[in-house]
Amino acid sequence: MSLPERLQSLFVALSALAGLGAGLLLPIGPAAEHVVLPALLVMLTAVFVQMDAAHVGEVRRARTLVVVGLVLNFVLTPALAWALGTGLLGGDPDLRIGLLLLLVTPCTDWYLVFTAMARGHTGIAAALLPVNLVLQLVLLPVYVLLLGGEAAMVDAATLAESVLLVLVVPLVLALVLRWASARFRSEGRRERFVIAPAAHIVLPLLCAAVFAMFAWQARTVLEHAADLLALLPPLAVFFVVLPSLSVILSRLLRLPAAQRVTLTMTATARNSPIALAIAVAAFPDRPLIAVALVVGPLLELPVLALLAQLVRVRPSHDDDHDAPSVSPADTRRNRTCE
Repeated sequence: MSLPERLQSLFVALSALAGLGAGLLLPIGPAAEHVVLPALLVMLTAVFVQMDAAHVGEVRRARTLVVVGLVLNFVLTPALAWALGTGLLGGDPDLRIGLLLLLVTPCTDWYLVFTAMARGHTGIAAALLPVNLVLQLVLLPVYVLLLGGEAAMVDAATLAESVLLVLVVPLVLALVLRWASARFRSEGRRERFVIAPAAHIVLPLLCAAVFAMFAWQARTVLEHAADLLALLPPLAVFFVVLPSLSVILSRLLRLPAAQRVTLTMTATARNSPIALAIAVAAFPDRPLIAVALVVGPLLELPVLALLAQLVRVRPSHDDDHDAPSVSPADTRRNRTCE
């Protein structure tokens, strides 16, 4: 994992603080508003460009992991998100929607890096990406309208259009770029001129979007600073319950060590950039929802780094012949990362 990736949560936090200061001291809010969504759309295109559909066949080698992962991500997690929002954030509908958007979108990017760090099966992890992405595309409007209740206050057509804009448009652009880059004579040239540059611009674009969002909504953040702290308890519960449950289930089902790591990471990591982009597009007049989504990765990334050490496959446990040896180059090639 590169130094910028290790410090990603720090960079996001600094971008938020810098944007907040700029928004309070300078009259840049109206201009910053027009930066947020374009930066996120370009970032997501760069994320999707790095996805390799060749890994999809790997899921046939781990049907139990795939089924359990889908149940955790698309059945249990939405129910838990609703319960946490209702129980701990019942008085603040915008924070409830922000929490819901964050928790019902499983990661399609940086969890690969942490899976590799913990010596999990990156091939199967990469194969889960398109599955998770498609299911998010289909189910996210359903979750928001059913579980958000009156707090959502957005019609189905508007939400569907936002999901279409934020997920489908970048995905189509990414597929076009991958198709065009297939004309390169070697995979090395494709990696050098398309995949690697896409990987390198994701973090700067995310930081730019966070900076612009906080500059745009500096007054909102200042007025609701205490409210944002209310997100910490439900997020803490989620980041304890899901990894613990994943480890318990994987041991009960006798999954190989590398697959246990993969299940834990895919059930824990969340897709905050996609959730953020959807919040900006679907709830433009409710900025606290989008601001709330920035709190997630500030807590999530340190949790994933710690989790990678706690569940890491030790050399004495390398009896899982499915577990690949992951080099830094393989990690860059497999990840789709934010």
